[in-house]
Amino acid sequence: MTIMADTTDFGFEQVSPEEKTRRVRGVFESVAGKYDLMNDLMSAGMHRLWKRFAVETAGVRPGARVLDIAGGTADLSRLFLDKAGASGEVWLTDINGAMLAVGRDRLLDEGRMAPAVQCDAERLPFPDRYFDVTCIAFGLRNVTRKENALAEMYRVLRPGGRSIVLEFSRIVPPLQPAYDWYSFNVLPRLGKWVAGDEASYRYLAESIRMHPDQEALQRMMETAGFEKAEYFNLAGGLVAVHRGYRF
Repeated sequence: MTIMADTTDFGFEQVSPEEKTRRVRGVFESVAGKYDLMNDLMSAGMHRLWKRFAVETAGVRPGARVLDIAGGTADLSRLFLDKAGASGEVWLTDINGAMLAVGRDRLLDEGRMAPAVQCDAERLPFPDRYFDVTCIAFGLRNVTRKENALAEMYRVLRPGGRSIVLEFSRIVPPLQPAYDWYSFNVLPRLGKWVAGDEASYRYLAESIRMHPDQEALQRMMETAGFEKAEYFNLAGGLVAVHRGYRF
């Protein structure tokens, strides 16, 4: 079921769904070339450990079919390919052509073969019950209608399969002041100096604050149909890995 809304959040602003889609596209077209470098700088390389944990949580076995949604520069696809092996399938997808091109080229440069598909997480061009694992990492908060994306992740998942959502979440209260200061003072300046785009990284900091917290996202997954929905906090709740099953 497609869920419609009159307005949605773009950072701290309320905009139309169409406007959010357009502006998010602009953000990632702007930062695609420096995306991986900025991730390393912003997280001191910790994002790589978070992504590895998410992949381990997915429990991918040789021969599995895996869908990497909003996979961008293919960090997770590369890890999934190692798990799924030559007999498996890993599909790299992203709505943003610039981000997808970076990921596709990286896989090709490494001699890895994986289909790359530009598509909307809210309207996945895949059949029902096809994948063993669906995953979205640091992408759900940028989706215009998160409920629709979760419903699509469930639709294309086979019975017995599982979905993984890796996303920034609510950090523990004692760390909140320092985290806020870093997010709204350091990140935009870092974006300006390294990527030449202060506004996009200010949006990214704001989008984290507007994203549902751990409990709210767990309820959203349950509403989408997932069973045994659970989450694992990392770095004091700075990020969380959510997992849900289709039985």
